[in-house]
Amino acid sequence: MKYYIIAGEASGDLHGSNLMKELKLLDPEANFRFWGGDLMQKVGGKMVMHYRDIAFMGFIEVVKNLATILKNISFCKGDIQDYKPDVVILIDYPGFNLRIAEHVKGIGIPVHYYISPQIWAWKQSRVHKIRNIVDCMITILPFEVDFYKQFGIEVDYVGHPLLDAIGKREFSEERTFQLKKEFNLDTRKVIVLMPGSRKQEVQAMLPNMLEQINNFPDCQFVLAAASSLEEDFLNKIIQGKSIKVIKNRSYDLLQIAHAALVTSGTATLETALFKVPQVVCYKGSFISYQIAKRVIKVKYISLVNLILDREVVTELIQKDYNPTLLKKELGKLIQDEKFRNDMISNFGELIVKLGGAGASKKAASIIYSELRK
Repeated sequence: MKYYIIAGEASGDLHGSNLMKELKLLDPEANFRFWGGDLMQKVGGKMVMHYRDIAFMGFIEVVKNLATILKNISFCKGDIQDYKPDVVILIDYPGFNLRIAEHVKGIGIPVHYYISPQIWAWKQSRVHKIRNIVDCMITILPFEVDFYKQFGIEVDYVGHPLLDAIGKREFSEERTFQLKKEFNLDTRKVIVLMPGSRKQEVQAMLPNMLEQINNFPDCQFVLAAASSLEEDFLNKIIQGKSIKVIKNRSYDLLQIAHAALVTSGTATLETALFKVPQVVCYKGSFISYQIAKRVIKVKYISLVNLILDREVVTELIQKDYNPTLLKKELGKLIQDEKFRNDMISNFGELIVKLGGAGASKKAASIIYSELRK
């Protein structure tokens, strides 16, 4: 069968690649055409566009790039019509994907949505559009089932695919030693900086993170950089500070991390699943933040706190995201054993709450079974 998949972010690329692998096991003749990234490309098929060329963060940034976004939407609609897939699979990325879903539904192609947009956080009115244009919604967060049910929509909950990606890894002292040796790190505690995968995020988040290097000389800082970020771009922000930059190895770095500073997003959940104590950070443009503050309907910005429905990890947002508070919170993660252990214990509860493994396999099975009907 012919599958057209759209992922607009690094996390979507990861989940899309695992879904593609499982679909190939069920359908050896699977033909993929997709918008995604390097991980999906490794599985095979034709990549139409890389997510780094279509990812825009924040309200103001979207407005500035509206012409490009509309051009991409128009191109995508035409590309789908030319390809004539058996199904279009959308992965999160709602501003773009819901427009595509509306068009695809109109031309009679099944629309499957894997990883629901976070409409429970804002723009809940989108749920009515989803009811009309999405044939199958596959969710990965436990509270999404009840959210959709209140609108009379049945969804398929498969658990979180990160449990699969992380659960397959080898965790041992020997592996930790090997990784530290490979990265040429010494015996000091490792602090991982995760400023995001988009340039706009990194420009906003990384400078404050880098300020912490001189505050904790007994630790070694490592920047977990996305493969899409060019060295020249990163060097202009780092400006010679003492930090090792390692690309596209965030999971390996989390495996050896003592603590992490993480930009809000999927990375906060990934870090928690590795049981690494963290500070969640976020800063957008003034106007974007003011708009978000008025429309977002949830108490927290991190998935960890949202899923557990309480503040487990500290969230430093906007004006609170400054070097002084960051130093204080990172210091607690490094030096306060009780604080660390309590957070790690809560991460164990989080893992239980997310359900069992096999999300990608379950999602592929649902999609393939629906197509076979």
